[in-house]
Amino acid sequence: MRRTIFGLIALLLLSACTGPGADTPRDLSGDWHGSINTPGIPLQIGVRIAGTTGTFDLPAQGLRALALKDVRLDGDAVTFHLPDVPGGATFDGTLNQDGTIAGSYSQGGQTAPFTLTAGALPDVGRPQEPQPPFPYRSEDVTYPSGPLTMAGTLTVPEGDGPFPAVMLITGSGAQDRDETIAGHKPFLVLADTLTRTGYAVLRVDDRGVGGSSGDPQQASYDDLTSDTLAGLAFLKGRTEIDPAKIGLLGHSEGGYLAPLVAQKAGAGGVAFVVLMAAPAVTGEEVLVLQNRLLFQQAGAPPEQVQAQIDYVRKLSGLLRAEDYDAARQLSRDRIAQQTSALPEDQRPSAEELEAQLPATPAYRAVLTYDPAPALRALQVPVLAIFGAKDLQVPPTQSEPALRTLLAGKPDVTIRTFAELNHLMQPATTGAITEYPTIDTTIDPEVLNLVTNWMSERF
Repeated sequence: MRRTIFGLIALLLLSACTGPGADTPRDLSGDWHGSINTPGIPLQIGVRIAGTTGTFDLPAQGLRALALKDVRLDGDAVTFHLPDVPGGATFDGTLNQDGTIAGSYSQGGQTAPFTLTAGALPDVGRPQEPQPPFPYRSEDVTYPSGPLTMAGTLTVPEGDGPFPAVMLITGSGAQDRDETIAGHKPFLVLADTLTRTGYAVLRVDDRGVGGSSGDPQQASYDDLTSDTLAGLAFLKGRTEIDPAKIGLLGHSEGGYLAPLVAQKAGAGGVAFVVLMAAPAVTGEEVLVLQNRLLFQQAGAPPEQVQAQIDYVRKLSGLLRAEDYDAARQLSRDRIAQQTSALPEDQRPSAEELEAQLPATPAYRAVLTYDPAPALRALQVPVLAIFGAKDLQVPPTQSEPALRTLLAGKPDVTIRTFAELNHLMQPATTGAITEYPTIDTTIDPEVLNLVTNWMSERF
């Protein structure tokens, strides 16, 4: 996924999806669909073959039309490669008598079974994704943030206003204005729900994404808070918006930024704050527990789990010291260790390896940030929402800390939903690979809680 929200783990494993029998084709050209059996959750894939080349789709991770090369059918043996995927992804399978292709997918030292059936990959249903015509106005907007241009979408209820408003703040990584992840668009769903309820909503492309300029990997938290403050100033300048009733909603890392922006905006700058799956401890502690839970869930033995934790701790120390050269070398060594068992042609190239290194000012901002001062400084109404099955920002870690930091504040609501994950979806395991398999983008109970809480106050 995109990023994943708040993560250092990048898993791309691709499982069985068979169809009715057919005469065995001798030419593989055409559309194929199926899945790759990752631990616990299969990832749906689509392949389009034309001779010895083709394209590959993995909608759950936003991958479309990746180059497919070296397609070979030797007797019943089928092979093809994804040269642009780190780790040299390879499919080795057999063309069966029923017309399916089944075999093993390999990448980055990981393997998983796959099966393909003739036919195009069906579109994934997202029943909550709003479709036009909309009962409100939607406008693509731009505004300056220092020397940069920020681009987003402003949705406003019909009528003259002035309306209360909310600005949405995305999670970590380079996110678009809809916070698109795993085939879902949670910020589009939130904006639609809130605007239908009577609120203007601004959602914005991150630096270097879509219509926004800048380099997201070089952005400090001072930079990111400046971008949000610029969005607040833009909203306050709109005649249809009530400048005294503008709040912030931050998801994941956005939940780090929202209280910090409120603190920097000063008295009257922000009217309320909504925190969704927001961490309330340092970034290093979040990453340590997140990596532990995700590695354990993937079935890693204890020594591998501990090696990953040791890596995160050491990387955090180097980034705190701003020793980026040593941090990059540490990451290079870690990736080399994890891919050492691969054949030479399946290891990441130098360019691919450098692109994966988590040794930038943006990573430093996440890993070294302590949200406690900004949370203690909050003097506005706060709604905080967690999912008990969230493995990326585990509520067992952040909810108690948040309650302590906000103790004694006049208007605080904290709610943990037992069956929800990091995206606020109803989940079974909470695994990242489960996100795209869930039709629901945001549980309706969460949407109702947010709209009702805001309506009671603004």
